[in-house]
Amino acid sequence: MTGAGTNHSKESLEGGPAIILVRPQLAVNIGMCARAMANFGLSDLRLVSPREGWPRTGALKKGAYAAAAGAVHLLEKAKLYDSVEAAVADLNYLFATTARERGQFKPILTPSEAMPPAAARIAAGERHGILFGPERTGLDNDDIALADAIITFPVNPAYASLNLAQAVLLTGYEWMRATSGDVKPFAPVERSPAASREMALSFFNFLEAELERAGFFRPVTKKPVMQRNLRNMFHRMQLTEQDVRTWWGMIVRLVEGPRADAKKTMAADQSDSDPLE
Repeated sequence: MTGAGTNHSKESLEGGPAIILVRPQLAVNIGMCARAMANFGLSDLRLVSPREGWPRTGALKKGAYAAAAGAVHLLEKAKLYDSVEAAVADLNYLFATTARERGQFKPILTPSEAMPPAAARIAAGERHGILFGPERTGLDNDDIALADAIITFPVNPAYASLNLAQAVLLTGYEWMRATSGDVKPFAPVERSPAASREMALSFFNFLEAELERAGFFRPVTKKPVMQRNLRNMFHRMQLTEQDVRTWWGMIVRLVEGPRADAKKTMAADQSDSDPLE
């Protein structure tokens, strides 16, 4: 199953630091991590001694692949290791993620601090990786001792535990920001140009004339203030040409009543629902 935002016609981003899941406990969490990686263009998934083995068959595979939601290509390419040392042997720089201070005198960074320099060094040819620990206990001190720096997350200090895939997602988001900036993936489609002042004023004159005829501006002494308030209300909308045409048409119909063809349709509908027929 793929999500609504999946578009296979577009080029998929790849690269970034290796995501190394150390002794992950649940196959479904591995699948969710793969999905988070795909969201942000990370493509190197490494697994160290998964508790349930690497689920390539049966119910465990089904659960992991369903949770990946279209990112199964990352699960298919995932590399399996027996030790953390083997999983990180080819890397030049290693981060370890943890929610608590470990007293190892390493640089402590948030993802937003860690990813920009990592992006620059990876672009220069280095290979980086990020360790994520088991869901229940996190990385142990020996795992963290292998790392050059620690990544931690600015969270509620009374509830600092993150789901494994959430931690990967937050790091991946900062990786994307570091490599692509805060560029929005799409922009609003402007279907109509902004209304000219002449067009807006013509509409205001028409609207105010109809409101005057209906007795809206009462008491008369407040008419200038009411007119200004109405005009400012519409100006805040930043009216387009289509907006003005739509408002104008709505008010015409309210003033003049239904068109002739609409009256016939209404009469037919009422006849069809007549219980005496």
